[in-house]
Amino acid sequence: MTTPALLQVAVMGAGAVGCYYGGMLARAGHPVTLVGRAAHVQAVQAQGLRLQTAAFDEQVPLAASTAPDAVATADVVLLAVKSNDTASAGQALRPHLKPGALVLCLQNGVDNAQRLRAVLPGVAVASAVVYVAVEMASPGHLRHHGRGELLIEPGAHSAALATALVAAGVPAEVRGDVQALLWGKLVVNCVYNALSALGAMPYGRLVQQPGVTALMAQLEAECRAVAAAEGVALPDGLDETVRQIAHTMPDQISSTAQDLLRGRPSEIDFLNGTIVQRAQAHGLAVPANQALWLAVKLLEARPGPQ
Repeated sequence: MTTPALLQVAVMGAGAVGCYYGGMLARAGHPVTLVGRAAHVQAVQAQGLRLQTAAFDEQVPLAASTAPDAVATADVVLLAVKSNDTASAGQALRPHLKPGALVLCLQNGVDNAQRLRAVLPGVAVASAVVYVAVEMASPGHLRHHGRGELLIEPGAHSAALATALVAAGVPAEVRGDVQALLWGKLVVNCVYNALSALGAMPYGRLVQQPGVTALMAQLEAECRAVAAAEGVALPDGLDETVRQIAHTMPDQISSTAQDLLRGRPSEIDFLNGTIVQRAQAHGLAVPANQALWLAVKLLEARPGPQ
């Protein structure tokens, strides 16, 4: 098997998702730089990234910085900031991007690439669909709970990145239907994320609670109605995908739950909030999605520590 060419990779917004893919590439020998918060950067600079999975638990050496100019040599920038921060991250990156670099959005929501292109004219921007269960256990310590598939939109360096990821042990491929798949993932997130956050519990336990699966079915039906009004053809087998999440990621709590537990703003506006917003534009009622969106917003607005 031919060894993939080394790619210079930077991760902008080095949280759990970015650290997983960046860490796996670094473990395979690719030069990777993480750009993140000071405490995380200091831990990685001191001892590398602890990448804890079911198959291995290793300290992976890689570069880390708090400054966006650390992306200057990267062929590929993995953008893993929260969807709320997409535009500001793009503006921070703009002066430092290498000509011809690819910025790949590893984010929740369906319009990050579109919003990023608005602030990065002339830059190659692509979307990716991420299916991975990960969390930051502490600064410099990533815990992987399962899966890891990455479906990448065609673009500069997309094929080379997919090849490098596969060689690094990450299931990855270039797909032309990424936008439809992003909508499919949006449906999954709308069904699970807010409920996991409100219950502060992982998916496997969540579905065992009385009334939850019926509410999940209503959430999915509302999302499907909005997707149809938007002219989006959702992926085949989505019903089964939604049901299986609780079995393939039983120990995972949602990113929304993780944000609330850490007292940080969540991405709920780009999840159930997107369904609410698009439904209003089409004159549709989505009461279940609206109630969950509002419940999470109220939790975020609580005074004092969350």
